[in-house]
Amino acid sequence: MKKPEKGKRIDMLQVALTKATLTILTDYRGLKTPEMNSIRKKMQENGGDFKVVKNSLAMKAAERIDRKEVIGMFKGPMAVAFGQGEIGATAKAFTDFVRTSKISLTIKGGFMADAMLTPADITTLAALPPKPVLIARIIGGIKSPLYSIVGVLAAPMRDMQGVLNARIKQLEGTTNG
Repeated sequence: MKKPEKGKRIDMLQVALTKATLTILTDYRGLKTPEMNSIRKKMQENGGDFKVVKNSLAMKAAERIDRKEVIGMFKGPMAVAFGQGEIGATAKAFTDFVRTSKISLTIKGGFMADAMLTPADITTLAALPPKPVLIARIIGGIKSPLYSIVGVLAAPMRDMQGVLNARIKQLEGTTNG
């Protein structure tokens, strides 16, 4: 590969690494072309991409974006899944595809924002519910104590209203009779 072409590939990898909300590093040994194409298709359906990378170029791209801790992971045949969009959805799409297709693809790790991820972390991300569900759970968790407080604060007023209504009925009963 000529120097200008290497430079372009490094630039492309740098852009892909920078744009990605989740990057999953895998060892793709033993994968056949149809399997690679099916992984690519699945990732593209979920707003991502799957590329085989040359380690030396990937290391240079990682250096450029100040990801020195990733450099040590680029050993052996490497492919990278780039996720753009919701992190959990990307991890789920990738891990579900690998599990259901029974492709022998080893996840070496990955990263998102400033966090390095282990294979277990990626599996955990895949198990998370979608973002709207998480937001709903958080809001529900916040609302529940608030409703309890409102109930406790409103109880004396309700009780007083009940006592007054009972007294009114009692007085109405004595004046009618």
